Amino acid sequence: MVNLDQLLREAEATPIEGWDLSRLGDRIATHPPAWDFKQIVEQHARQASDLLDMGTGGGEWLASLAYRPPRTVATEAWPPNVDVAGTKLRPLGVTVVWDGGAPDNVEQTPHEKQGRLPFPSASFELISNRHESFVAAEVARVLVPGGVFLTQQTGGDYGEFYDALEIPRPPRPDRPWSLGLAWEQLEAAGLRAVDWAEGSEKTTFADVGTFAWYLRAIPWVVDDFSIERHRSNLERFQRRIDASGPITISQPSFWLKAEKPR
Repeated sequence: MVNLDQLLREAEATPIEGWDLSRLGDRIATHPPAWDFKQIVEQHARQASDLLDMGTGGGEWLASLAYRPPRTVATEAWPPNVDVAGTKLRPLGVTVVWDGGAPDNVEQTPHEKQGRLPFPSASFELISNRHESFVAAEVARVLVPGGVFLTQQTGGDYGEFYDALEIPRPPRPDRPWSLGLAWEQLEAAGLRAVDWAEGSEKTTFADVGTFAWYLRAIPWVVDDFSIERHRSNLERFQRRIDASGPITISQPSFWLKAEKPR
């Protein structure tokens, strides 16, 4: 029989710095959408003299690329992750820079003042952005003419996580985060969308401990989540796993390539 208290204590104690799911072993599994975003970025990186990776987290994903241009820079907004990413990326010749981060794309104003990137204009040929909010005008500013912006985004609808906890879903925003909204923001900033796809990302949880840790590590998925506050919900989650096996939750996902005109 699974020891619920032990699983939840472990979830509370497991560090949430970085985004390395491998620390939980095969108890959690991510099933990516149909495209291979890493391969897409690698293909473009081989043709670029420099790369900016926005919101690098703990640097795990950037470090895993098969190729990075000689000048590669990463930004990260969450202070604990800046040190984690620096430890991983500096030996690879990657500079890690703290920035203030951008507001959620759905909350930005037409002339958003936050989210400024700490680089001069026309600094990078290639910008990658994996699951990080961005201000389109700033992306356009730091790209060189002919530069490329690649982003993969997951979320915009976290309803299945609320369902799994058996709590009410929050009100749906008038304009949820989507490929269409990203496209509009980038083209309003003077970039041109040239390739894209939509799909879904699935995450499978083998026990309640991995689920609780995930919600702690990604706090915007379920508002005001805490193990203590939602303990009875987590107990019911584990009972469903005991009865029927691991639980898989889906989130909408998309990727988009945009270019800055020459």
